[in-house]
Amino acid sequence: MDVKKVPSLYEWIGGSEALYRLTAKFYEKVLQDESLRPLFEGMSPEHPRHVADFIGEVLGGPQSYSEHRGGHTHMAARHFGRDISQAQRRRWLDLLLETADEIGIPDDPEFRSAFVAYLEWGSRLAVINSQLPKGTATAESAPMPKWNWGVPGGPYIPEDSGTQKP
Repeated sequence: MDVKKVPSLYEWIGGSEALYRLTAKFYEKVLQDESLRPLFEGMSPEHPRHVADFIGEVLGGPQSYSEHRGGHTHMAARHFGRDISQAQRRRWLDLLLETADEIGIPDDPEFRSAFVAYLEWGSRLAVINSQLPKGTATAESAPMPKWNWGVPGGPYIPEDSGTQKP
């Protein structure tokens, strides 16, 4: 029986390097965007790295964000009091996906379906959290979300292609 190892979404996207390229380029654009700039003005120069680490962990990569930044609880609290609108959420998502296309993040249907599903879920959660006042008490142990391929469960790799992604 030929059993193929299904890579994590983190492996499929290209790991930490690919995620950092994505977030670095994306946040350059964010600061030029009239709708999003007010939410991100004054962000730390390390913000793109932190977001890359967070997304990487969610997609099955190392637990860098949890170990060094405080995990999901910390990320949720970063949104408190920001009053993010649905229009800003949609613009954030559109700009991130545009950037993903520009830098060559995998665009196969299975990966993009899983990736966009996470970004939709996460950005909608950010809007909800942004309505809470800064300083709101949070659960100390909110688990880090873990995203995977879902159904059918892995990337499409044609049987006769002779090539496989990582």
